[in-house]
Amino acid sequence: MRYATLVTALFVLVGPAHAAVTPEIDPRASLGVVQQWIYNYRAKPDYAHVPAAVRVLFHSQTFKEPENSGIYLGFIAGAIGSNSAKAEQLVNSFFPVPPEDEWVIVRAIAYSGLPDWRNLLRRIAPKMPGRKVMIDSYLAGTLPILTDIPLEEATPGMWDKVRGVFTRNPFAKDDKKLQMKFNFASNQDLLDTLWGYYFATGSHVPIQRIMQMLPWTKSRDTVDKLTVGSMARYTLASYAVRDAGLREFLRSQLASQPAAIKAPLTEVIEAADTVQLGAVRRDALAAVEELKTKGSDARRNLDFWGQVGVGAVALGCVSAAALGQIAVGIPCVIGGSASQGLLSFWEKQQ
Repeated sequence: MRYATLVTALFVLVGPAHAAVTPEIDPRASLGVVQQWIYNYRAKPDYAHVPAAVRVLFHSQTFKEPENSGIYLGFIAGAIGSNSAKAEQLVNSFFPVPPEDEWVIVRAIAYSGLPDWRNLLRRIAPKMPGRKVMIDSYLAGTLPILTDIPLEEATPGMWDKVRGVFTRNPFAKDDKKLQMKFNFASNQDLLDTLWGYYFATGSHVPIQRIMQMLPWTKSRDTVDKLTVGSMARYTLASYAVRDAGLREFLRSQLASQPAAIKAPLTEVIEAADTVQLGAVRRDALAAVEELKTKGSDARRNLDFWGQVGVGAVALGCVSAAALGQIAVGIPCVIGGSASQGLLSFWEKQQ
């Protein structure tokens, strides 16, 4: 009955895919309806209503803060990639798109996993002339697609460090450049994007990528890695509590995983089986407290670690967890301030 209600709410937003005029958004359709529909989508795919759901997302200004919209970006990318024969028709059905949100379409196509995503992006490009730089960057490979984004920044080897000592001008002024390279360790919204892709497709490929972040739950070197690793573990356990298929998949992976993944994955499965999410929260809190008091394993400047407090471990409000407010019971609110901290988020749950 609940599913029928969701479909009815979405149906009023969308006409036939070939309609000449895009129907107006029904003001009665709420973001909450779409959130729950997205979470249930993989169990019963409803491809025909994806355009309506996407229009609600745009209308609700969901992409106003890109760092808090990863789960929706991932869902759109997964929907595009799930049906190569209808991918172009689906993308065309999203238009007209607010100019400020056109980046979503560009990135969703690039992240879709379609073998022919480049040609699809070329065909759609004339609709988005304001995003030419971004489109050209993806086509040229200077912006990576989702499967090419590394887990973390490569650590310079010994010879790289030695070479740097002898090639650097000791009298040159050190100009710090803005770090524009993507990696999962320093971009928490990418975790959300993987969850969105999973919700759209049910594919275990993004889940395997999330599992690779689990060793970071033991990291005491960087705040970013500890944060993303902790949220990877927490969201895996949280969604697995209510997703028996996900639970079974995680259990099936135990035997083939290296020790660094196997240990935290075992914790995830046990927490999901026994619904002991509080233990996952407490462990992460203890890890952050230890990092605050003892400093990093690399013995970095303690003044830096003294700044690690409630607001420094910035999660914003991880959208994967936020979606759970309705779907899986994770207490958080989408669109929360980016200054919200991991400690603040979890301490409120105690």
